Amino acid sequence: MLKKLKEFLDNPWLWIFIVVIGLSFYLGKLWRLRHSQNPRINYELAENRKWSKLLLVLDQIEKNYVDTVSNGDIMEKSLPHILESLDPHSVYLPPKDLQAADESLSGNFSGVGIEFNVPEDTLVVINVVPNGPSERIGIRSGDRIVTIDGRNVAGVKFSQDSMMKMLRGPINTKVNVGVKRSGEKDLLDFSITRAIIPVHSIDVAVMLTPTLGYIKISTFALTTYKEFMVAAARLSAEGMTSLVLDLRDNPGGYLEQAYALANEFLNKGDMVVYMEGRMRKREDFIATGSGHFKDLKLYVAINENSASSSEIVAGAIQDNHRGTIIGRRSFGKGLVQEPVYFSDSSGIRLTVARFYTPSGRCIQKPYTEDYRYDILERYQRGEMQNADSIKVGGGGIVPDVFVPMDTVGVTDYLVKVNRKSLLMKFSSQFADRNRAALSGIDNYTDLEALFTREALASQFRLYAISEGVRPNAGEWEESGDIIMEQLKGLIGRYSALKEEAFYHYILKIDNLVEKVKELDSENQKTS
Repeated sequence: MLKKLKEFLDNPWLWIFIVVIGLSFYLGKLWRLRHSQNPRINYELAENRKWSKLLLVLDQIEKNYVDTVSNGDIMEKSLPHILESLDPHSVYLPPKDLQAADESLSGNFSGVGIEFNVPEDTLVVINVVPNGPSERIGIRSGDRIVTIDGRNVAGVKFSQDSMMKMLRGPINTKVNVGVKRSGEKDLLDFSITRAIIPVHSIDVAVMLTPTLGYIKISTFALTTYKEFMVAAARLSAEGMTSLVLDLRDNPGGYLEQAYALANEFLNKGDMVVYMEGRMRKREDFIATGSGHFKDLKLYVAINENSASSSEIVAGAIQDNHRGTIIGRRSFGKGLVQEPVYFSDSSGIRLTVARFYTPSGRCIQKPYTEDYRYDILERYQRGEMQNADSIKVGGGGIVPDVFVPMDTVGVTDYLVKVNRKSLLMKFSSQFADRNRAALSGIDNYTDLEALFTREALASQFRLYAISEGVRPNAGEWEESGDIIMEQLKGLIGRYSALKEEAFYHYILKIDNLVEKVKELDSENQKTS
């Protein structure tokens, strides 16, 4: 028996068999561990690491997903959703969007240097930037750009944004345009070398009365404070003792620009704003007392589209009792975004803190599921027409003096005229017919004389009828003044007065401006 057992154990095939069976068992166990169908096993292996589940999912996709996937595509599609889940203002910006966002606040961009509109599906040059690349090669106001780099962009419903992107580009690069000019039979070809074009954040600075100035700021860019100081100094020299600082529809921008602006009106030691976050210690922004306009009567205009830095300025003026806030409740954006840039030219704007007014109010409105529809809800609730309908605790800055949305003179005729863009289209055609006269007009007396000579109102009514829009009884009497001031402003842009002419007429039908004039007149009597 022992002899047979010894012969059995001495058989080399037995040991080969045992080794094979053992190795197979070990390899099978290793394979099952590596390719486990149970994600909890893998998750537990990485449980001590932050974001382990996210990394696990990405790892599983890479190792086991049925089709080949692009890691880059997954990241580009996932990052926006991750940031959107945090709050409404934390965003991921791919390279092209990041560049556009930076350009809007930098105070300049690289382009061809024209202002244009697109009435009737064709790009029409309104003005050329003085000494800009377009002016230097002969582009004129009234020119119609038909082709860009050989591509037809006229009469084909090419979007205005797409045209702008084609005209902009890296500095010193060229863009070729085909231009239709009045009096010329054939297209004129121009090759424009792109250059840095300054972007102004102040739309207009004018005197409304002999003592009441008006400055409209469209955004808080890198150049805003400098632009304001130049504009305010000019108006002061013209007799300004009161100022309307119009921040309506201003979405905000750089905090330091808002601080510098508010500092011009406040006394030393006054708080402008403070911010604080989980990973950011409280930081106070205090006025230095070095401002040049601390004695100026101040009216700050806001509405539902005034946000962020606009609300910082309004809140500082209101809490320090430095001026009158007038208009409608502001947007309610009190979150501080910090830019983070990546090596692939993309980046994020990550919310790191909240803004608080000097009295400790948080500007930010609640961001619930209805956040994006907040403005619509304000309309439905009646807040745009009645101060009593303003939502308590809804965020933003509530004005000291409420001015409702102006609906006086709004008729079906006016709605149809605007819906069909008839004012824009007619102003372009009128400017074509009167190009020589408009180019030499630099005062409102001559501009009004042109309008009278050309019977502007009659011309427009006939044009509107030809476009299928005819007023019902009494509608022209009700809406005519609004239409004519808008039309004069649009045409005035083609004159030497440029953008100032537009606001000269538009502000005449602005109910907030009229309210400020009343308040300032009363203040002048009591001061």
